[in-house]
Order: sequence, then C-alpha cells, then structure tokens
Amino acid sequence: MIKTDILIIGAGPTGLFTVFEAGLLKLKTHLIDALPQPGGQCSEIYPKKPIYDIPAFPEILAGDLVKNLMEQIRPFEPGFTLGERAETLEKLDDGTFIVTTNKGTQHHAPVIAIAGGLGSFEPRKPPIANIAKFEDKGVSYFIKDPEVYRNKRVVISGGGDSALDWAIYLADIASEVALVHRRAEFRGALDSVERVSELAKLGKIEMITNAEVVGLTGEDILEKVVIRHKDQARGEEFKEVDDFIPLFGLSPKLGPIGSWGLEIEKNAIKVDNSYDYQTNIPGVYAIGDVNTYKGKLKLILSGFHEAAIMCQSAYQRIYPDKKYVLKYTTVGGVEGFDGTKKEAKREVVQSIGV
Repeated sequence: MIKTDILIIGAGPTGLFTVFEAGLLKLKTHLIDALPQPGGQCSEIYPKKPIYDIPAFPEILAGDLVKNLMEQIRPFEPGFTLGERAETLEKLDDGTFIVTTNKGTQHHAPVIAIAGGLGSFEPRKPPIANIAKFEDKGVSYFIKDPEVYRNKRVVISGGGDSALDWAIYLADIASEVALVHRRAEFRGALDSVERVSELAKLGKIEMITNAEVVGLTGEDILEKVVIRHKDQARGEEFKEVDDFIPLFGLSPKLGPIGSWGLEIEKNAIKVDNSYDYQTNIPGVYAIGDVNTYKGKLKLILSGFHEAAIMCQSAYQRIYPDKKYVLKYTTVGGVEGFDGTKKEAKREVVQSIGV
C-alpha cells in the first residue's frame, strides 16, 4: 500500500503545483492520474497550444508549462500512479482514507486533494461496431511506449495536435505511417501541420484526407482497416496494418468520484471557498476546474491559488498541535526532500576598523 501525507487525484497543472506547495510545508505527496503521463489536458490534448494568462509568462506552450512544473516539483520527490483511475474512497475510523484504483492499487493518506481538472478522461472512440474486439490487439487510444511501433505499419486517425505530433514522431520509428483525417484542413499547430506536409512529400507519412476509418477486420488481431473516402469515385479501400491509433481527444467525466458521497453541482464538486476548498467530507478537498463555488473562474492560475490555500489547511489537519509560520521563499529558500536547497545569495558586509 502506498502511504503519503496528501494524495492528489489528478496530475494536471493544479495537481502538480500542489506538490510544490505541500513540499514547502514538508508534506509528502503522491498523485493518481488515469492518463499515462503527467500534465492532464496540457500534455494529452494541446501540448503545443500557447497559454497567455500564466503570471510572468506572456506566452507559454502548454507542454512547456508542464515541463516547468515537473522541474519545479522534482526536489520534493512526488510519487505517481499513472494509467490508473481512482475508483473507490474509504474513510477509516481514525479519519484517514484509502483510495483504490481500477487496477487495485491502494493508497493511504490523511488528506485527499481532488485536482482532476474536468474529471477523469476517457478516449473518444470512433463509431466502429467491432472496435472493442481489437482493443489491445492492434487498436490503442494512447501511445505509452513509441518503441512498440518500431517497424510496424501504423494508421493514425485524427486532425488535432496529438494526431499530428505522433504521426511526426512515429515517422522515424514505424515502417509505414498513414494519417487519416475526415477534412482537408487540420486543426493543430501550424508548425506541426507544415512538418507533416514535408514528411508526406518525402514519402515518410501517407496523408489521407477527406476520409474516415469506418471498419476493422482480422481474426484474432487487427489485420486491415477500412477507409471510406468522401470522393465516391474512390469509395472504400482496405489497408493492411499492424496498429490503428484513433486520436480524437478525451472526454472528461467525474467518473467514479461522482459516487463518493460528495456534493455535486452541475458535474462539479461543490466546495467552501471562503476558507480552504474543502468538500462536504472533512479531509477531502477539491481544487482546480473540478470544483465549483460562487464566483468560480476555471483558470489554471485560479487552481494554483486554490492549491496554496488548501495545503495550509491540510497541514493543520495533519498536525493540529503545530502552528505553521508562513515563510517567503525569497527568505527561507526552497529545501527539497532530495537534499537540495535553493536560496538567494546573502551579502556579507564586514566592518573595517579605522
């Protein structure tokens, strides 16, 4: 069983920054996320989209924001349970909690911080009747290890950043990469679109636009995809493949968290924002886009603020007999659990005798 001080459900920007604020208070953290990597939507959906309302960054790519947050929290050595969904919440007699994932991994903590953004994410699956038959047998909705596709024939379907980025990446790994999109125009970052076009001219990516994958065939594993062209003259074609990766984004849902006995309002968790963003269950907090209260703004910077306030309350819950004195990092520096310490250089003024 994994034990920690604050168990954070959701490894998006708000969840990651919670690690930093908790670390300043010497509180250990562990994060659970259904996605295979930290970052939430910023990593999975729009890593190359610019964000303009992060303080001190006139513009920063979503993926770079996640990278910076991961570097910022590194000294506090957070634990991660990735690719698993928080399934059940059990409150023990001593007031602590056990959270179990869909894969049976158990976590024990006195404080739970739900920072799941808009909830857990489930892949948007194309309306192909027999797609479930080939899941993990040639059909994948996430790319966890690109090396799995080395020297394979891969068809990617989608027109956003994720589809474009993975098509580019796999062009140097897979033996064949085809990118299928139902329109002629892509909705991803311009540099990604241009790069895919360049690779298509070089014969490293086959671009199939104005078309959709509508069928899958095979005995025990995927063998072919059926591509239907809008041009009726071309009709349908059967393409031999090893892997089909539909990347149509993620669908946010509260998922099992919605049945934990929390007060839900319009698919969000209601909290008391006048003090610490605690839910109706003492010891369980909700911060970031997953919560709601009067005047709520669903902004990343709002989530950062809520994380800082929440951690102060969590400290008092874990150590009710201790009084924490707020110290500015400009004065006290940042001391990590890994033994590192960042602090401003101090000028030493020596008096000179006359």
